Amino acid sequence: MAQHYTAAGVNLEAGYEAVRRIKKHTAATARSGSMGSIGGFGGMFDLAALGYKEPVLVSGTDGVGTKLKLAFALNRHNSVGIDLVAMCANDVLAAGAEPLFFLDYIAIGRSDPDIIEQIVAGVAEGCRQAGCALIGGETAEMPSIYAQGEYDLAGFAVGAAEKTALTARETTQAGDILLGIYSSGVHSNGFSLVRKIIDDNRLDLHKIYPDLAPNAPLGETLLTPTRIYAKPVLEILHTCRIHGICHITGGGFYENIPRMLTEGQGAVINEGSWEILQVFGFLEKYGQIPRPEMYNIFNMGIGMIIAAPPQEARRAEDILRRHGERTAAIGYVTNQEGIKIV
Repeated sequence: MAQHYTAAGVNLEAGYEAVRRIKKHTAATARSGSMGSIGGFGGMFDLAALGYKEPVLVSGTDGVGTKLKLAFALNRHNSVGIDLVAMCANDVLAAGAEPLFFLDYIAIGRSDPDIIEQIVAGVAEGCRQAGCALIGGETAEMPSIYAQGEYDLAGFAVGAAEKTALTARETTQAGDILLGIYSSGVHSNGFSLVRKIIDDNRLDLHKIYPDLAPNAPLGETLLTPTRIYAKPVLEILHTCRIHGICHITGGGFYENIPRMLTEGQGAVINEGSWEILQVFGFLEKYGQIPRPEMYNIFNMGIGMIIAAPPQEARRAEDILRRHGERTAAIGYVTNQEGIKIV
């Protein structure tokens, strides 16, 4: 119908088809508090259905960054949606809140219902892993900004917690154990450098390199979706007395660990207390990056850290292992400012 708009590069019919396809994926994320379905002007959520006494809403927004360039190169779009949810939901979780609902924003050069469905299927899978409902979103077709087959993603998560249950940074104490939870890989940070390493060394995304995990091509390894820690960490929040949670994202150890510490505190990290995943050794080697700088860019195999007294840390570790998470006591909180990796 809108022939002039189509001539300008925007295909409304393709957009309608994309919405039709993604409804089944959003429906699969319904949870307690979900209201209605997508297609309205605003997503709705009934907070009263959860029975909070003093609810505090916690929100987080993020994107996937230039990891998307690898998705374009490999024509694989079904995992970046998981990354999108993870980057937002893990931040909400780090504040001590339960992720409740999520909205996504897809800006794309040309509406391609197949690509959009793949992306939203990944978002829905991420929401299922995080236990939150996908209650809405937006797809914008912008041919003058994004090239054919390219897009950008942004997401927005909202969680809730009892006011007394929030992880406040002033509660961390010297002597608290830092319990690290393993990452699944590079997650979604540092990919501008990752892509530079690939370009500088003319690495092949389709090739299996001997110093990476066996039978895994480089591109597949790098596209491994960000791990979502919601289910075990929520159980820990409900059953253990912990003092802080840290999501290791952009800025690595040096920038993120201080975000759960109070003024005057620091941390000692014992390198060798966990297994640094092979992908980081690979990037360090080909990028010729000094080890301290690696800790300032990447998660180095630890995606989230919990600060807790020793006995509570052991209880938290039992819960994490029961949920299939790999963990390690990687260090402790001190009364001296700075992050020291020894």
